[in-house]
Amino acid sequence: PVVAAVYTMGALHEGHAHLIRAAREYIDTHSERGGQVVVSIFVNPTQFSSESDVKNYPRTYRQDIVLCQAEGVDIVFAPAVEEMYPEAQWSSFQISAGELGNIFEGVSRPGHFDGVLTVVNKLTNIVEPDAMFFGEKDFQQFTLIREMATAFNMNVEVIGVPTVREADGLALSSRNKRLDKTARQKATHLSAALTLAHHALAEGHTPQQAEQEALNYLQVQEGIDLDYFAIVDDKLMHPMPGDSLRALVAATIGGVRLIDNMKMDV
Repeated sequence: PVVAAVYTMGALHEGHAHLIRAAREYIDTHSERGGQVVVSIFVNPTQFSSESDVKNYPRTYRQDIVLCQAEGVDIVFAPAVEEMYPEAQWSSFQISAGELGNIFEGVSRPGHFDGVLTVVNKLTNIVEPDAMFFGEKDFQQFTLIREMATAFNMNVEVIGVPTVREADGLALSSRNKRLDKTARQKATHLSAALTLAHHALAEGHTPQQAEQEALNYLQVQEGIDLDYFAIVDDKLMHPMPGDSLRALVAATIGGVRLIDNMKMDV
């Protein structure tokens, strides 16, 4: 039977449910004997920059279980920190994300992707899935995990699931709950900027011109502290765009840091 995995840190929402459904669909199309959807819930300490961030991360275990039951999850794996990191000096046994882990999100969160890759590697060794599913909203994370799986000859398919959005275009995120009404409204400018860049490319503008149009749009919006907007190669996030493009954006709005991205193929 096929095993399909969805790794989470809990605080589950509709975006996670979407991943679980994709995992179930994968089983239905890849196995006549059925299979199991495994969801992990583990707040991973090695991807946070401070202990207080780990402590303050929302933990909604009971609601998470209810969502998993409603979505027909077969196994919920919720290990303790001691189970995932039994070694005394666990910080010395981390996978390095390399150069790709030091750009974009890696600039503001040093070491974050090292922790992500380390825990995904550990979870995959434990669960031994045939396929694992990640949301494309965290596109840099998805790209790094896919590259790690290739580099380490991991016998698992890494599948990206398109970003789930609200009706007004805002990408689903557990962080959205922290936005007040005004900030929530302003947050829609991020997806609007991505759409603007996509239209600019469709009209024949160069990636640099499309990027500049989106930047011009965002820079005149009040209350948006822009971190970056960039159009990059869709496969390896290289700054020199290739045949397939993706736009990335990150900004702080109302004290909450939000990220989004969109495939730019026209």
